[in-house]
Amino acid sequence: MKNKHNQQVKIKTLNRFDMSNFDVSLQQLNDLLTDESGFYSWPTKHFHEVYPRIYVGNAFVATNAMRLKRLGITHILNAAEGNSYMHVNTNAEFYAGTGIIYHGVPASDTDHFDISVFFEEGADFIEKALAYKNGKGKVYVHCREGYSRSPSLVIAYLMLRQNLDVHTALAMVRQKREIGPNDGFLRQLCQLNQRLAAEGRFWNK
Repeated sequence: MKNKHNQQVKIKTLNRFDMSNFDVSLQQLNDLLTDESGFYSWPTKHFHEVYPRIYVGNAFVATNAMRLKRLGITHILNAAEGNSYMHVNTNAEFYAGTGIIYHGVPASDTDHFDISVFFEEGADFIEKALAYKNGKGKVYVHCREGYSRSPSLVIAYLMLRQNLDVHTALAMVRQKREIGPNDGFLRQLCQLNQRLAAEGRFWNK
């Protein structure tokens, strides 16, 4: 599956704050994603509800408008917009006539891709989706497999809008669905964690 390295990527603590509780390593996050033998699991279902009214899933369901309607999905966040084999080639026109509101992010599932530039954009869209029709919206966040890109955006949403630290957010999603964001994405979530901790966003937790 994924070639994981054992080296730890330590986040530097900032002198101004005691951030010992938020000193996160890549290895710690990977430990949350694997079983006791160190193995990653592939998703057992096409999609899972990982947080109230937030669904993470694959392209199979994303391209089935009837199934989305039966689920009551009001919004789609495609974390893999594009037309290569790594991407899912949908757009707003694809959902025309369904009433589903679409947003696309052209992320690639590689260690060196900077998905963090879409963290705020994705969080904004998810937040608006959940507020839709007085809190009745449901958002389906997907990539090709619902394994790396889409859960990364949902974890960032939980950190940015629900004030969860990266451990809690990642563990919450992993508890509901088998996921495995690549190491580059995990590092970017660690960096987001560092920034939010420095801003005091987790102090009430």
